[in-house]
Amino acid sequence: MKIKTPILTVVGAGPGDEDLITLKAIKAIESADVILYDALINEALLKYASKDAELIFVGKRKGCYAFQQEQINDLIVAKAKEKGHVVRLKGGDPFIFGRGAEEIDYVRPFGLETYVVPGISSSIAAPAYQGIPLTKRGASESFWVITGTTKKHQISGDVALAAKSTATVVILMGMSKLDEIVKIFSAENKQDMSIAIVQNGTRDNQNVGIGTIGTIHQVVAEKGLSSPAIIVIGNVVKERAVLSSICSEVQEE
Repeated sequence: MKIKTPILTVVGAGPGDEDLITLKAIKAIESADVILYDALINEALLKYASKDAELIFVGKRKGCYAFQQEQINDLIVAKAKEKGHVVRLKGGDPFIFGRGAEEIDYVRPFGLETYVVPGISSSIAAPAYQGIPLTKRGASESFWVITGTTKKHQISGDVALAAKSTATVVILMGMSKLDEIVKIFSAENKQDMSIAIVQNGTRDNQNVGIGTIGTIHQVVAEKGLSSPAIIVIGNVVKERAVLSSICSEVQEE
């Protein structure tokens, strides 16, 4: 029996719409002997896997972990040595709050070859699907992408720094910290600053609420918004482009 080279490929699955997957990511999924996938990926992407591939859910849903990160690290090494090519399939881009670099750092000393396939980040795609440009001449010259909740379960100090700027601010994993976010921006006299919250961005069940720092709590209640969601704060929210519907299926003649 030929011994397979132990390989880890960390793959970005994109923001949710299954069509927003790269060709390189599909090729990696097709060649995988084992796929470890997260909760935020679109499971329709698993159809590209070989019928012989082992599929293992290792994600988190509503605060319940299927595996702790340390267990995932050990599982990658064990499965790569046992079966060969392990694909770690992560939502969005694996190097943007995805722990992709951490997993690569962990497995390298065990002799695994390591690769990464970038993915389309939800921080960019979710606003775009709502017509919100993160930068636009005359409205915003830059943007911040910040985690709302740090490793210590506290709001990132970068939110306060960003609130002092004129940049667009995109906050991931921030719904549980919305009260604090509102207080921070209100302290900078930005109660009238535009804000959008996009839940399940790019998916068929996406839900969006548009308001200001001063009104966003009411909007959240009216729209029933909750995690997973992207928070976008800045003048660009008022600069929404008008988008036409895109047919996702090719019409047969």
